[in-house]
Amino acid sequence: MDYLAINKAAWDKRTSVHVGSKFYDVEGFLAGNSSLQEIELSELDVKGKSLLHLQCHFGLDTLSWAREGAEVTGIDLSSTAVEKAAELARQIEAEAEFICTDVYSTPEKVARQFDIVFTSYGAIAWLPDLDRWARVVSDCLKAGGQFYMVEFHPLEALFDGYSYFAQKEPDIDEEGTYTENCDGEINTLMSWPHPISEVLNALMKAGLELKAYNEFDFSPYDCFEGLTGSIHDSVSGEKVIRYRMQHKQQNIPLCYSVSARKPTVQD
Repeated sequence: MDYLAINKAAWDKRTSVHVGSKFYDVEGFLAGNSSLQEIELSELDVKGKSLLHLQCHFGLDTLSWAREGAEVTGIDLSSTAVEKAAELARQIEAEAEFICTDVYSTPEKVARQFDIVFTSYGAIAWLPDLDRWARVVSDCLKAGGQFYMVEFHPLEALFDGYSYFAQKEPDIDEEGTYTENCDGEINTLMSWPHPISEVLNALMKAGLELKAYNEFDFSPYDCFEGLTGSIHDSVSGEKVIRYRMQHKQQNIPLCYSVSARKPTVQD
């Protein structure tokens, strides 16, 4: 099965639904709201830096980083998503480049290197080979550049009946999308589980130096069954909703972040 064609078709259809959802709140974004969440905002400084966003969907986070002072490029498998991202960039008069490509072909389509390579929430599950992914990250980084990711914790997948550990064969699901305005259309999707050890080992195998690894007992999104939301003060002092899940009265890790650096010749 051609997983790229299958997933592209699904994400083309999902994008058309997502742009009208409250979950993504395009109207609020156009009015000036950021789509970025407290974890990445508190851990990543992008001002004055070039940033490549892998698997950017339809560009809200990419363009929010532009508002934070980054020079941004986003790539995504979905041509529908890339077209919408470019349209949003024009609407807010932001300098941004969006390119339609699968992750593994990024170095061939993006002929430059960046200060920062960024990826986030729900991205790597669509990739079968993390060693190859990590090599792309390294290839796209300048010497001394930073890779930063924030991702859903794979432990949560156990509660949904999926494997925590890596497997060669994909999980093939027939499901609707996750936004509240899902129209009931069912799409075929292919994904792979990736334990955190696989993520970290792939990055180190690609020559990157691990600088920080953090885990969080909340999700900024109400996107899993059994979550309970509560209001908290973020690092910046703003009120945010953190969604938590418990097992036997103990909080489950729901997100993690990784920061890594590409060495220089002098290192």
